[in-house]
Amino acid sequence: MRKEHHSADLDRTACYAALKAHDPRFDGRFFTGVSSTGIYCRPICRVKLPKEENCTFFMSAPAAEAAGYRPCRRCRPELAPGLSLVDSTSYLAQKAAMIMEENCLADMKIADLAAMLDVTDRHLRRAFTERFGVSPVQYLQTRRLLLAKCLLADTGLSITKVALYSGFGSIRRFNDLFKKYYRAAPTAFRKSEKAMTENKETITLTLGYRPPYAWDELIEFLAGRAITGVELVKDGIYSRTVAVHNGKELYCGWISVENKPKNNSLSITMCAALLPVLTKILARLRRLFDLNCDPIEIYKKLSVLDELTPGLCVPGLRLPGCFDPFEISVRAVLGQQVTVKAARTLAMRFAHAFGGTITTPFEELQYTFPTSETILSLKPPIENNLGPLGITGARGRSIYALAEAIETGSIHFTSDADPKVQMEKLLKLPGFGPWTVQYIGMRAFSWPDAFPHTDYGVKKALSNLTEKEILEKSQEWKPWRSYAVMNLWNSLKENKMNQEVSKK
Repeated sequence: MRKEHHSADLDRTACYAALKAHDPRFDGRFFTGVSSTGIYCRPICRVKLPKEENCTFFMSAPAAEAAGYRPCRRCRPELAPGLSLVDSTSYLAQKAAMIMEENCLADMKIADLAAMLDVTDRHLRRAFTERFGVSPVQYLQTRRLLLAKCLLADTGLSITKVALYSGFGSIRRFNDLFKKYYRAAPTAFRKSEKAMTENKETITLTLGYRPPYAWDELIEFLAGRAITGVELVKDGIYSRTVAVHNGKELYCGWISVENKPKNNSLSITMCAALLPVLTKILARLRRLFDLNCDPIEIYKKLSVLDELTPGLCVPGLRLPGCFDPFEISVRAVLGQQVTVKAARTLAMRFAHAFGGTITTPFEELQYTFPTSETILSLKPPIENNLGPLGITGARGRSIYALAEAIETGSIHFTSDADPKVQMEKLLKLPGFGPWTVQYIGMRAFSWPDAFPHTDYGVKKALSNLTEKEILEKSQEWKPWRSYAVMNLWNSLKENKMNQEVSKK
């Protein structure tokens, strides 16, 4: 007998209509368990439509699995996009879920997670069950299984490595859970015999998103700010070097990201050296490319921008996040009151002077961006180190203060951190004014409601309004003001293009 974990909040009629239409806007918002097959699917699945009476709808994949359903091998529920922070009916549960997905809690218990979030484990369990329909333990177990299923289907990693990198403590436990929940051995999820041959140099995985996705606008934004030697945008593909800590170990390598619009997903290729920090890499990429965004909901709210200028609000526009919060924060400091090009040059000098060197398949990628630990280890005064690069003493001291705050733990960029609290702390650091902090909020924290109202581009796009009027007007765009800023910046680009055309 299957247990009933479906949500009373889900409207059966609406869910079945979305399932019947294969509507991608609902992908990841609910999952359908089919009693006649014992399988659960995403609403976009193209299998034969089941009868409505055979369908049970669930808020999450873990809830479907807890009820005894197995994941569909065609639509692959592990690829469904997640929910952004503002989407969540329980901010606490959503933060806990993000931490789980980033770390798989390999060395942490649920009680430790609750303590990290400053709540009792009982309260966390209650919030989690209300939000996802399952306990935190069940959710974590399903996330591990789905990641393992993804690795089995998309890579040639050995079974032992799949178990290890998806967070399982033992191969025996890994095999037992696959047989219990999926009624098959892990090897049954290999796509072909060819996939059994392990690629020792790279792996390629897929991350899904909800359409529409304004990829061209996002990749153009990243290209204009790419640090030479660290980042590369070529032929619509974003590549970069990475350096990620896992405890005291630092793992360095490279990643490459390509859009696959027909599949509503991004193809992620990375060097095998990054496998020990795989979950961290994937979590950072979700943030960088804003994969948990609900573009339809945001467009509904921000379509009022079209009253200012027709076509100002772009459907599917994403908020560019960051891969490394320290990196983007340093770049925000370097970008104070200078052009994007000048800030990019300073960031390049900074990376080449203090970053590590690395070998990649790309001639253009040779350096990793310096860590906060590296900057803190420089012989004082910091001005002597950064001054020769063209970085002013004031900005050098700001960067050093930031590195110190991160290393001492007074400021956190982790998944459990409250963006508003951390942004208030940043304001107290020397040289961190409202514009810098709001920009860091947008990109380092992926905070959807950051609003740098003093920004030159924002004021130029709204040239007929005073700063006070801009702030008042922005209240109409809450809680998506970061996305409004992106639309305003893009409007300047469009205006410039139109002016150049008219001159011709």
